[in-house]
Amino acid sequence: MLNAGADGAGVWRSALVDDGKNTIASQLVERLREAIVSGQLEAGAKINLDRAREIFAVSLSPLREALARLIPDGLVIFEDNRGYRVAPVSVADLREITRLREEFETLALRQATSFAPPEWEGDVMRALHRLNTAERNPADPATLERWEALHREFHLTLLAGCQMPLLLGFCRTLLNLNDRYRRSFLVRTSGDRNVSMEHSEIAQGAVARDADFACERLREHIHRTGSNLAAHLSDKIAP
Repeated sequence: MLNAGADGAGVWRSALVDDGKNTIASQLVERLREAIVSGQLEAGAKINLDRAREIFAVSLSPLREALARLIPDGLVIFEDNRGYRVAPVSVADLREITRLREEFETLALRQATSFAPPEWEGDVMRALHRLNTAERNPADPATLERWEALHREFHLTLLAGCQMPLLLGFCRTLLNLNDRYRRSFLVRTSGDRNVSMEHSEIAQGAVARDADFACERLREHIHRTGSNLAAHLSDKIAP
């Protein structure tokens, strides 16, 4: 079922106001997405609509719309006679996400190195600087959340120069799905490699317009992350 502690519910209730730009449903989409990706809503958990309406202080219509919009993203599933449920996780699912990320993100980066405008190079290096200078303290959840946001920003900025909206949308969806595993289960681990150096090599190759180097470093980065996650989670989630 949908669970939230007192603090979580207080955060989720705030600022759900239709301002003409961001509808209630759109705001709910982002809050539910964050709750699922961060692990606040557990994989496989049933989403009780009455409880969700209470937590978010909304009517049923925008709630149903928000949940429906998360189904194509692979974060929510709907079952006849059973209702909405947070999509489950498995090692097989993680491996497929990793393989698809390798293919789609390297394609997007290769396109970006060929067609992105000059200002994209500055955007990439600024995103890299913000990420590499951000604190990531396992004892301070606020620093972890900020690092995760900057990490996502870096990867999406890197790919944004591809000039292919559909491809970028696929990459964004895969990144969301991958983050469920990384953030839910490994947010408190220190890792076993120099991720900052990997990000730096990818960015430097990209802005140098060296497609082969940048794409190979990105593929290795994604593959190592996926392999490490799969090994870590092999005895914790479904095969």
